Amino acid sequence: MRGKDAGKTGEVLKVVKKVNGKRALQTKVVIKGVNLVTRHQKPNPTFNIPGGILKIEKPVDISNVMLVDAKTSKPTRITIQVDAKTGKKSRVYKKSNQVIK
Repeated sequence: MRGKDAGKTGEVLKVVKKVNGKRALQTKVVIKGVNLVTRHQKPNPTFNIPGGILKIEKPVDISNVMLVDAKTSKPTRITIQVDAKTGKKSRVYKKSNQVIK
């Protein structure tokens, strides 16, 4: 939603959680094709790593990411709905009111 990659979409590859001290929890996500950086890699024959210039995805703060609604293909927030009969909770898109699968 913010920065140089605002408006791009991609698949979440990894969720990175980091605890600072006892309370603070920083959550970041790595998204395919978003926040690409150039890395100059030295070759390492011991681990069979070739050298060169690589493009890799770096983590983005989770506050700068939104889910894309499957029905409208637009970013949307989510809400939790509780079924009155069974008491089951389910995540629902705010814009289309459709259950997230």
